[in-house]
Amino acid sequence: MFSNKYTKLSYVVLFTALFFSFLGEVSPGANDLHFHDGSTSADVIGGDVFFEILEPPELRYSYRIRPAKDFGGTFNSTFRMEKARLVPTDPINSCSDISNSEEVDGNIALAERGDCSFVFKTAVAQIAGARAIIITESIHRWDDSLDHLIEMVDDNRMQIDVNIPSAFLLGRNGATIIRTLKKLHLQYAVINIPVNMTYIPINKMNQPPWITW
Repeated sequence: MFSNKYTKLSYVVLFTALFFSFLGEVSPGANDLHFHDGSTSADVIGGDVFFEILEPPELRYSYRIRPAKDFGGTFNSTFRMEKARLVPTDPINSCSDISNSEEVDGNIALAERGDCSFVFKTAVAQIAGARAIIITESIHRWDDSLDHLIEMVDDNRMQIDVNIPSAFLLGRNGATIIRTLKKLHLQYAVINIPVNMTYIPINKMNQPPWITW
């Protein structure tokens, strides 16, 4: 009986060791929670940027975006907008002249990926007067895979110096924002960008309830 207990304990110890060994070999993904692995907010956030939606209340959360690194401006200490408008472009892919440029002018453009490169979308938004552009997964298909980053390269369709910041909104967030604005018959959301999340614990971030990081 005594020996049997120790045999069971040995199996538990062995299983636990193998389990944590396996975890150590898995590289952290973009949406890992990191609640119990000792990671800090700074480790998880890395080079990403956050913005928060103030209005409408249905979208009042903090959102994580991945800035483009090979073109355009940067979301740094000199770029800060409070109570700015996040305006979906028309057309939503931002691959041709933006018809709602009056609403986009001076604000943040929100466009869907596809049909043209991130550089082209950013250039079109810049011509419309946008201060920055956030590009998201299509409303009909969302996926936070990193292979979206391949579309950040230039497709040489527009010869213009792009100098406004551009970023990709991870996962289903963009589709949810666009759907909610349409449902509420709103032309824009009110946001603060960027928002400093460096010293906020991961489990205290006001993240949208429909995703995990």
